[in-house]
This record gives sequence, structure tokens and C-alpha cells, in this order.
Amino acid sequence: MKLIIKLLLNALAVFVLAHVFTGVEVNNYVTALIVAVVLSVLNLFVKPILVILTLPITIVTLGLFLLVINAFIILLADNLIDGFSVSSIWTAILFSILLSILQSILHSLLKEDKK
Repeated sequence: MKLIIKLLLNALAVFVLAHVFTGVEVNNYVTALIVAVVLSVLNLFVKPILVILTLPITIVTLGLFLLVINAFIILLADNLIDGFSVSSIWTAILFSILLSILQSILHSLLKEDKK
């Protein structure tokens, strides 16, 4: 149940950012939900491979190259999904930063106080 709620919150974050941010377009909420699922799958399977392959450049750039990897994942999702478009690599980098911030805020609302 918690996974479904997280996916819905991620879709909400994608949908809100696409309407606020001019370089990203999402047709409707269903497309935003598909984007959230595809981004989750790409982050699960493709991102670890890219991180391992680009480990030397990530170390040299003190981890900043991970922003480029995140942008590449978003551009890959752009190519896979018809109703989702990102205008450039710089837009994808900024979108990934804003998406991470918004997702962490939304997911912090889900956490229960453990006493």
C-alpha cells in the first residue's frame, strides 16, 4: 500500500513540476503516473549500471556527475513515453533537482513518528 502511495505522490510531483516548469510537458495525470513508474523502474535497473560505469568521472567531479546521470534517466523516460517531453539536458538537470526536492518533501509527510 505504501508503494502505491509513493508512486501517486511521485506522479503528483511530476505533474506539478511540469505545470510550473516551462521546459517540461506532461499531457495529463495518467501520463504523470506512467512517468513516475518508468522513472522508478529506470532508477532501479539502469541507474546502478550507469553509476558503476561512470565511477571514475563521478569521483573526479566529487559526485556532481550524478546530476548528469539523473538527467540522462529523465531524457530516457522522455524517449520512452509519448505524452512526456523535456526540452534539453539543462532542463532535465534542473527538473531532476526540483523533482528530488519535491519528492523528499512529499515523502516526509508520509513518515510516521516512531516513539
